[in-house]
Amino acid sequence: MVEPTKTKKVADNEEVARAAVDEASEKLGSEIVLLDTEGISSFADYFVIISGETERHLESMADDIARRVRKMGVHVTHREGSGKGGWLLVDFTGVVVHLFTKEQRDHYGLEDLWSRATEIVRLQ
Repeated sequence: MVEPTKTKKVADNEEVARAAVDEASEKLGSEIVLLDTEGISSFADYFVIISGETERHLESMADDIARRVRKMGVHVTHREGSGKGGWLLVDFTGVVVHLFTKEQRDHYGLEDLWSRATEIVRLQ
């Protein structure tokens, strides 16, 4: 008798986005926002925007989010920026996670730029 193979379910984009929010919250990220950009953005269904305190904090959160999402069967397709520059972008194809220092977040103003997106979650 042949045993059925167990297929690991790959998380959908919303599950990935919510996992990123949860991980950032657990790692003491602040001003965490989850935006539904489906129908507005041609490259992502969800944006997660997170503020961190220091360059090391940004790098650590990005690594932890990537690790958590990888356990869900989804891998980073692109990573850009650095903690030293005050911003990081982690792309999971369909979900883009933006991590900023407070100063860089104010400078880039992503929430204003994507104001047509639906806000799903906001954690202070």
